[in-house]
Amino acid sequence: MKKTPLLNVALSRLIASLGHGDMLVIGDAGLPVPPGVELIDLALTQGIPDFVSTLKVVLSEMQVESHVLAEEILLKRPPALPELEALTARGAIGERRLLSHEAFKQLSRQARAIVRTGECQPYSNIVLVAGVTF
Repeated sequence: MKKTPLLNVALSRLIASLGHGDMLVIGDAGLPVPPGVELIDLALTQGIPDFVSTLKVVLSEMQVESHVLAEEILLKRPPALPELEALTARGAIGERRLLSHEAFKQLSRQARAIVRTGECQPYSNIVLVAGVTF
């Protein structure tokens, strides 16, 4: 049995397979998944699992070098934003890059996978760029 909190087989397998610079998207329930990009669908119902809980569990296993957010998150200020600010301040998700929401969706086409949560707050999406532990 694993010691880390992440129990989802597909997500754990994916994180173990990431290389430096690979991208993993954690998205709200409405983020479109481009054709050809793997979907790991965790959504059960509205708000379950939520964006922040999913992100924290992913971070328990994934080394993150940087992250990308849509600029609109700073305008709409969803409930996840204070936690994202705290994680950024602690260096847990590396340097931040901001893109328009449309550019964010275009970037998601290059992701290894998109993790769909049950989050229903607009712009609760993040691209995590894999780092290395050495």
